Amino acid sequence: MTTATAKTTEPDASATAPGDASPDLAQRVAAVAQVAEEHLAETERDAVFPEHALAAMRSTGLLGLLVPAEDGGLGGTITDLVDVSMALGRVDMSVAMIFAMHCQQSEAIVRYAAPPLREELLSQLAAGDLYLASVTTEPGKGGHLFRSYAPLHEGDNTLEIDRTAPIVTGGTMADGFLITMRSPQATADHHVSLVYAHRHQLRVESTGVWSPMGMRASHSLPMTLTGTIPAHQVIGEHGAFHRVAQSVFGPLAHIGWSAAWLGTAAGALSRVLRLLRDPAGRKRFDFSSELLMTRLSRARQRLDTVHALLRRTEALVMSGVDLSGASSQLLLNNVKITAAEECHLAVNELVDAVGLRHGYLQDSPTRLEKALRDLRSAALNYSNDRLHLADGQLCLLDPDVRFT
Repeated sequence: MTTATAKTTEPDASATAPGDASPDLAQRVAAVAQVAEEHLAETERDAVFPEHALAAMRSTGLLGLLVPAEDGGLGGTITDLVDVSMALGRVDMSVAMIFAMHCQQSEAIVRYAAPPLREELLSQLAAGDLYLASVTTEPGKGGHLFRSYAPLHEGDNTLEIDRTAPIVTGGTMADGFLITMRSPQATADHHVSLVYAHRHQLRVESTGVWSPMGMRASHSLPMTLTGTIPAHQVIGEHGAFHRVAQSVFGPLAHIGWSAAWLGTAAGALSRVLRLLRDPAGRKRFDFSSELLMTRLSRARQRLDTVHALLRRTEALVMSGVDLSGASSQLLLNNVKITAAEECHLAVNELVDAVGLRHGYLQDSPTRLEKALRDLRSAALNYSNDRLHLADGQLCLLDPDVRFT
C-alpha cells in the first residue's frame, strides 16, 4: 500500500501562520510549516522523527516560545502556544504535538526550576539548543500521572536514574529529558519528583520499534534511561510533582494537544473546501446535494465548538486563577475529551462527504486518510475513559454545577 503523498505546492501562509500573532512570529511559524510540508511524505512513509522541522524550530527560535524575553526567549503566551500548535497541526499533527509537548516541558522549567539550573536551561532553550522530551509513562501504572514506581536514589550530591518508559515522544532526538520518579524519601507511590537530565548525563537506549497506525512522525519509542545527575536538577521540590502537574503539565498538555488536533481537522476541512471550489474538479461533486451541504456544516460546527471551548480554557489558564477547583478541572479535562472526539468525528464526516476517491485513498490532496489515522490517537492519548472517570468524581464535588 502506498503512503500519502505531500503536495509539492507551498502551503498557504494565511492558513499555516497564526492569525493573531505578530508578523515576526507568523513568519517563524510559516517557515517551520513549510519545512514540515516538504518532508511530510518521507516522515509519514518511514515513521521517522521530523528532524528537518525540528531544525527549523531551532533556527527560528520557536523552541524558546514560552521563555521570557528577559531570558532571551520569544516571551510568548498560552495564546501563542495555541495559535502555533494549530498552525503546525494544519500541516502535520505529529509536528504540532512534538512542539506543544516541548512547550509544556519548557514552561515547567520557567516556573519551577531553581537557579542555577533555570538560567542554564532557559539560555539553551532561547538559543534553540535544547529540545525537551517527557518521560512520564511507566510500565504497570496504567497512565496514572501522579504515581511512579521507579525509585530515585540519592548519592553524594547526586541522583541515580534508572527509568524505563513504554513511550517517549522524540526521545531519540531530545537534548534533555524531564523525568518523573518516586522521590528518594517517598513513603507512597504518589510521592513523585520531577528531575531534569541532559542527554550526555544518561545512557539512552531504545528498546523497541515505532510502527503505528497514525502519528507516525512522533517517533514515540519505548526507552530505558540510566545515569547520574547532580542533586540540584530537581524541578520544584522532591515529592511535589503534583503541583507542577496541576499548574503546568495538565493544563498545557490538554490545551496544546487540543490545539494540534483542531489544527489537523481544520486543515483537512480547508483542503476539502479548496477541492470542492476548484473549477477543474467541480463537476465531480453535486452541489445541490443536501447531504453534502449538511456534512460540511456539521464538520464546521464541530470545529467551531472545539475552538470556542479551547479559547475559553486558554483564557482560564492565562487568568492565573487557582486551577485546583472542581469546575476548573472539569473544564481542563473536557476540552481534551471534546477536542479528541469532535475533531476525529469532523474528519470522519468529511470522508463520507467526498467519498472513496478523496476521503479514503492515501494519494488524495485532501489527506483525509492521514488526518483520520492521526486523530484516532487523540482519545487514547491519556485516555478519554480515564478522564471521564475523574470527571464523574469531580461532578459530585460541584452539586451546584458552577461554570468557571
